[in-house]
Amino acid sequence: MKRRLPTALARALFGFFQEYLPTQRGMSLHTIRSYRDAVLLFLRYTAQAKRQRLEALELNDFTVERDTRFLRHLETERHNGITTRNARLAGLHTFARFLISSSPERMATYQRVLGLPFKRGAPRLPIDYLELDEVEALLGNVDRTTPSGRRDYALFALMLNTGARVQEILNLKVRDVRFASPHQVRLLGKGNKVRCCPIWPRTAKLLHELAGQARPAPEDLADLPLFRNRRGEPLTRFGVRYLLRKHLPKRLAGGPSGLGKRLHPHALRHTTAVYLLKAGVDFATISQWLGHATLNTTMRYAKADMDLKRQALAQVFPETLAAPVGGRVRLDGSEFCRWLRRL
Repeated sequence: MKRRLPTALARALFGFFQEYLPTQRGMSLHTIRSYRDAVLLFLRYTAQAKRQRLEALELNDFTVERDTRFLRHLETERHNGITTRNARLAGLHTFARFLISSSPERMATYQRVLGLPFKRGAPRLPIDYLELDEVEALLGNVDRTTPSGRRDYALFALMLNTGARVQEILNLKVRDVRFASPHQVRLLGKGNKVRCCPIWPRTAKLLHELAGQARPAPEDLADLPLFRNRRGEPLTRFGVRYLLRKHLPKRLAGGPSGLGKRLHPHALRHTTAVYLLKAGVDFATISQWLGHATLNTTMRYAKADMDLKRQALAQVFPETLAAPVGGRVRLDGSEFCRWLRRL
């Protein structure tokens, strides 16, 4: 039987995922997987529509007409929301840009694909973060007498200390932590960008104790993932979500909390950002600390915090709002940072 040679589409997809995205664009594994899912869904839809085998598809099948019908299919038949639809379109746009660079003679065809617009969706939800009493409740619920409890406490303490993304924390290996002064961790962020984040001595001690719980050969210790499950395998993002729900008080863990608040692992990152802002840290420093691509992302936190809005209001009506009326007064950012050092 004659062996079938790879099609032009197959060769393009290989170059797109193996070379262009990870090497030339330096995209994160999370983004690459998102684009992979978008392209795979498009290929399956096109193969079914043309009643062909998936491996028989060609570059000629990647057209603006086919892409338009695919996006309509996502919304009407798969019932995807606007955010998901736009994420799939972003993958197709990136693939079209790659094809233009590799097949300039078909630029006009792929430019039409790039002309497909994103849809405007609902306004972005407010940033959810933990108040001080919620942080206290979370850490207070962790049983630190067990190895898994000490791991969970160190995990949450490090996430609050650094404001790192969940995957950045899970990618940490023992060698990425500087246990001696000045204490710091080396984080691998989006686009394979490396940044160093300072940690407090107390956090470094927790991580040092956690690393000491491992029992590999000494030469293997440095390359071990810092956070592992009971089987010695790296924790996953789903595992962190489970642990957060496990340790949060029932009044907070079951979904919306307070004024529609949804507490998830990323909320710990938001918590750090908001309290850095409260402490008077400038936007540029917070942006570098969190690994944001632009200052616009960081400035969202200025709109999120009610205390900052109250401070602005107090400047307009200082005498009326000078003294609190009932209820507890929230700690400001500096006090929160001092409190975190005692974790």
